[in-house]
Amino acid sequence: MKAPCKIAQRPTFIEERSLWEQGYHFIAGIDEVGRGPLAGPVVAAAVILPLNLDVPWLQLVRDSKKLTPKRREFLFPLIGEAAIAIGVGCEPPEVIDAQGIVKVTKMAMCSAVADLSALRPPDFLLIDFIALPELALPQRGIVKGDSLSLSIACASIVAKVTRDRLMVALDEQYPEYGFARHKGYATREHLESLRRLGACPIHRKSFAPVRLSQRNIAT
Repeated sequence: MKAPCKIAQRPTFIEERSLWEQGYHFIAGIDEVGRGPLAGPVVAAAVILPLNLDVPWLQLVRDSKKLTPKRREFLFPLIGEAAIAIGVGCEPPEVIDAQGIVKVTKMAMCSAVADLSALRPPDFLLIDFIALPELALPQRGIVKGDSLSLSIACASIVAKVTRDRLMVALDEQYPEYGFARHKGYATREHLESLRRLGACPIHRKSFAPVRLSQRNIAT
């Protein structure tokens, strides 16, 4: 007997509408991408959507990890057109090495909120998983928020497309590493490039595979 097929969870406005009823009108969804790669920045996005948004493409929105690159690129400009405001924060590899990935993730999120606030200050934050006590704003961290909240899911798409485009641009500077293909993640191709060439300036020197590659090159 076959196991029942799993139905992909679709994010909704349930969290946002609950907050709207409590008097919050500019609710920002926040998410980040790029914690795991061996190279490139961490990028976070903050997105405020109108809660009366009713467009066909909204049915396609998912956590960015569950979408194909083509679908993410399709949704990216539509989110930009529909959003009340969007903010982006980006922290480079040298800051990741100096501060650590957990702290830098929060720094990128705080920068995204600051960027957003220059356009439309939010009055509540919905954050994927973590809390940002650094920000004196009402907020809620939601486990698997990018699968539950449309605002967070849209932020995940904006962050992912922004970072992927940055990595494609960096590939032109360092074409021997294949950043346009693997976006800095620890693929077999990337690890082989590290073993053969050592690290380049956009690698995270504090991450173990990069440290090991430098040691191997030195010896």
